[in-house]
Amino acid sequence: MSDAEETNRREHIRAPIELKVEYKKMNTFFADYTKNISKGGTFIKTDKPLPMGTEFLFRLVIPKIENPVEIRGEVIWINEEGNMARPEVKEMGMGIHFIYRDDGQRDDFESMVEGLMRGSLGDHLYRKLLNKD
Repeated sequence: MSDAEETNRREHIRAPIELKVEYKKMNTFFADYTKNISKGGTFIKTDKPLPMGTEFLFRLVIPKIENPVEIRGEVIWINEEGNMARPEVKEMGMGIHFIYRDDGQRDDFESMVEGLMRGSLGDHLYRKLLNKD
């Protein structure tokens, strides 16, 4: 793992949360689930990860939001049988780095993720993790 990847990996706290993810691969639609999410990316649990470096548009189905949220992502690591880039994760899938269209999309998405994290972790633990207490 490069220094940049290691820094990015630790840049944002992650909340354990399961969201439905929909995406298309070679004219086939897939629906998998996230295992966690942060402002910078997510882990999608799947037995059929996309190849490293793949950029794709996917939709997150989020409770209490009427329409799925569309975001672009890039596969930055994969866990598959015989190739466990992150053995500590212990599940098959792919690590995704979010690619934002502009600062406005980044701000909107990060605010939404903060809300999800507060809901998943609770306000006290969320504030403690961010050192806001």
